[in-house]
Amino acid sequence: MGLPPETNARCQNRTKTGNDKEDIQMAGKMKILVVGGGASGMMAAITAARYGADVTILEHNDRLGKKLLVTGNGKCNFTNLKISADYYYSDSKDEQIDAVLSQCGVQNVLDLFLELGILPKEKRGMIYPYSEQASAVLDVLRFQVASMNIRVRLEEQISSIAYNGKFSVTTNHEHLTTDRLILACGSKAAPKTGSDGSGYAYAQQFGHSIVPVVPALVQLYGDHKMFREVAGVRCDASITLLVNEEECACERGELQLTDYGLSGIPIFQISRVASKALYRNNRVQASIHFLPDYTPDTIFQLLTKRAVQHSDYTLEQLLIGIFPKKLGNALIKSFGWSVNTKAMTCKASEWKSFSEFICSVKIPIVGTKGFDCGQVCAGGVSLHEVSMHSLESKLQKGLYFAGEILDVDGICGGYNLHWAWASGITAGKHAASDHPIDTLI
Repeated sequence: MGLPPETNARCQNRTKTGNDKEDIQMAGKMKILVVGGGASGMMAAITAARYGADVTILEHNDRLGKKLLVTGNGKCNFTNLKISADYYYSDSKDEQIDAVLSQCGVQNVLDLFLELGILPKEKRGMIYPYSEQASAVLDVLRFQVASMNIRVRLEEQISSIAYNGKFSVTTNHEHLTTDRLILACGSKAAPKTGSDGSGYAYAQQFGHSIVPVVPALVQLYGDHKMFREVAGVRCDASITLLVNEEECACERGELQLTDYGLSGIPIFQISRVASKALYRNNRVQASIHFLPDYTPDTIFQLLTKRAVQHSDYTLEQLLIGIFPKKLGNALIKSFGWSVNTKAMTCKASEWKSFSEFICSVKIPIVGTKGFDCGQVCAGGVSLHEVSMHSLESKLQKGLYFAGEILDVDGICGGYNLHWAWASGITAGKHAASDHPIDTLI
């Protein structure tokens, strides 16, 4: 398949191609410039090249796909068996995200990556490479970029983009012209991997509006005295997000309690709602049910029966076997009791109130851990201004978008990477051909 593009990308940075034969072969082809060498950018470039275009990738990092390496905790769950628009969010969702997903379903992704060399492994609906290494997914994409003779320009910082019949892009190293431009610059999430939000400004140059961008799939800061005591505890819980006292989201799963607040998959799933609400200066709370398989009545019966059976137990001893010890003690203190109080001395009315308290511990949410810790962003280029069939701008002919730069974000479980592949394929094939043939995906 040829050498990975990083092998010769630096010598290409300041030259055209260094290959006269290649330049002659590319003459007369549709020229496409892809800004961003992440998951969606590489997929857009590969697809456009398969449709016969002359493709160049501009990437400001020193290598392609840096963010891809940290997805799925380094294991890269690259799609999910349950892909549908129901698992995605957008301020303009009525613009039919399905129009993109229908052009690249789960089977399309599985077939494509199997062709590239990735044997899939399924876990609870999530699809991983069989090796469970994100580096494997990145490697096969890089190999394909190289084998398709896609030019790769690394460490390129764009200083200007303009349009005058063709797109004109100036970087710190060169000046490029192209027939069509695909912005696949990512979002502001995980800036250590190179995501700096620069793509939003490029889109705005062509009149596009940006839905306010906030962190998503991110941990939440909580304001509660219990957190230092329970740091490190993991437990099954149901979390309801309240915005101005109204229930806006609910998730259940393994909750991780930290010294700063709340983490874990259920928190990630509701975090985009919290981020949006905090951005609007709304009051946000997380109501936690620490025994989600039980009602307040059944908890009351359980605890009062235990208190009778073990009349010599303290409250701390009574909750052992129900909660992790640190959590049990923190709940006792948060309710206003002492851990050393004898369980039999508590009144029935107090047990009833404590049982209700366990089912709805209110945690004020005062912030998120920000873009540094967010896996993706909510917000981006408004879908109202983009054709969802082709991902071409409605405001500038020949301008396309792919990936996180758009106002689309999915839940945990491979949905965001699937969006990268689906939007990359959609933008790549439509940019390369006004009448794409779907079987060439």
